[in-house]
Amino acid sequence: MKKTILPLLLAALLLAHGTAGAWGFFGHRTITQVAVYEVPSSLQAFYFRHMAELVRQSTAPDERRNDDPTEAPKHFIDLDHFSEDNPFGKMPRQYDKATEKFTADTLKKYGTVPWVVMETKDNLTEAFRQRDTLGIIKYSAELSHYVADAFVPLHTTINYDGQLTDQKGLHGLWESQLPERFINDYKLDGQPAKYVKDPLAAIWEVLQQSYGFLGETFDRATKIEKTMKPEVRFTFSHRYGKTSRRYSDAFADAYEKEVGGMVDYRLKGAPTLVSSLWLTAWQDAGKPDLNALMTPSKPTKEEKEKLNTELAAWKKNTLAQDQLLLAQQKVKRVEAADEIKSAKEMADPAATDAAPAPETPVAAPAAAPATDKVKIKTKDKDGSEKVKLKGDAPK
Repeated sequence: MKKTILPLLLAALLLAHGTAGAWGFFGHRTITQVAVYEVPSSLQAFYFRHMAELVRQSTAPDERRNDDPTEAPKHFIDLDHFSEDNPFGKMPRQYDKATEKFTADTLKKYGTVPWVVMETKDNLTEAFRQRDTLGIIKYSAELSHYVADAFVPLHTTINYDGQLTDQKGLHGLWESQLPERFINDYKLDGQPAKYVKDPLAAIWEVLQQSYGFLGETFDRATKIEKTMKPEVRFTFSHRYGKTSRRYSDAFADAYEKEVGGMVDYRLKGAPTLVSSLWLTAWQDAGKPDLNALMTPSKPTKEEKEKLNTELAAWKKNTLAQDQLLLAQQKVKRVEAADEIKSAKEMADPAATDAAPAPETPVAAPAAAPATDKVKIKTKDKDGSEKVKLKGDAPK
């Protein structure tokens, strides 16, 4: 992965990095839903009651990237900028020590995901402590997003989209196209949540594993490129006067055979750490009674039956086959007048340098769940407890 990057090119890459998503909406929402099945019973009734909203909000960090200039660096860390040979030996794990060595501005340019995970986990702990239902949902969903980002190998390198190795579009292929196309073949039956004694060490271990997969991520694509002609490798879409390129389904099928086990492995591991950090934040906050924040305070008969059905499917690894993933509920796509053609049919040779087509967001379930008022308990200075009703939350 040795490379020489001109300053102007590097600046362009850093700007473009802010537009790259992670796992796609489908992946993030799947990871968040599966994490709900992995929490213990003391948390599960609450998390299942609010699962639809958790799943919906799990993509909020990506949705606000265009409007919030501070958001983009929170999703990655380009470790090979700091050292290609031994980044984990040269990068301090503590944020204050990292800023002393590399400056805060440098960290913002090249990514801060491990420390954002820690900050979000601390925010979730405080939300639990304050019995703030809206905060618990918000920070649980966002913690799921940032943790899941760390499981993607391409979120640990400057060459995040294969743009430096003439493999532009690899990012979306790895984390969106493959999971959406092959979810029925992936294993989602993860492990139950466990208390994490050292969350910072845990997220750095995830990043080290992700970084270790980078070589195979690029090399196996190169292997296919040597035998598959460009007109078969790519599909071009012409919309609104612009032509964009993405990897074809034929290439995705070939790439899945090469790296699908890796994608499956990372997708399966993410919910376990997500649920474990939810559990950790709850325990660190003193194990507040989450049932007291629900109305009604106990799961209904319908909720129990639905949860049992989904838990059984999760354990049998049939969630996707049984169409029980909320991420599978898609909004009907609007028919586009422009036609999608193969590379062989395209007349414009310059189109091969265009950017990949943006992914189509996967919407939350079409049928909105019943709602109740969210109860938020707070304490006055004299220690007396008050209950506020704020907004609506899914039952």
